[in-house]
Amino acid sequence: MADKIPGREEALALLKKYNKNEGLIKHALAVEAVMRYCARKRGENEEKWGVIGLIHDLDYEQFPEQHCRKTEEILSGENWPADYIRAVVSHGWGICTDIEPQSELEKVLFAIDELTGLVAATALVRPSKSVLDMKAKSVKKKWKDKSFAAGVNREVIEKGAVSLGLELGDLITDVIMGMREAADEIGLKGNPDI
Repeated sequence: MADKIPGREEALALLKKYNKNEGLIKHALAVEAVMRYCARKRGENEEKWGVIGLIHDLDYEQFPEQHCRKTEEILSGENWPADYIRAVVSHGWGICTDIEPQSELEKVLFAIDELTGLVAATALVRPSKSVLDMKAKSVKKKWKDKSFAAGVNREVIEKGAVSLGLELGDLITDVIMGMREAADEIGLKGNPDI
């Protein structure tokens, strides 16, 4: 049976089948938005990049000890294309998989996954509670405070930025710009007029 090209609705339904936690779903939507933004910026396939971003943590809520591996199994069973599956698995490189990100899509996913968490946490401590009025310097200031959003693996983000040949500030700006497009959906619209 030939691999089918999955669309957003199918990916979202699959995500919600395996994830009920609102925070995990918002994270998936944030990563999707950033992947779409980065795809457009690079002239790549926005739908493909977005779907991969949306589904990247499919297994995390139910199978945290088998993260990425269980997603590989689920997506294979759904006849997803091998390059989609590889991209998803590669975002766990050095953490829970040995699949190194190779393509531009894979490198972007690896670099931005953790960073969306830091951007979201930074937005939530701002008076506006919004990404709509946030700049990279706000995130960089929080970056230095290792106790702030301590669960965010800054080493992975740095490794991702280097693999893309980007300055950290430029990567942060891309993540902010992408997350702005889904600000309402991910609960970070806030009140930028404050």
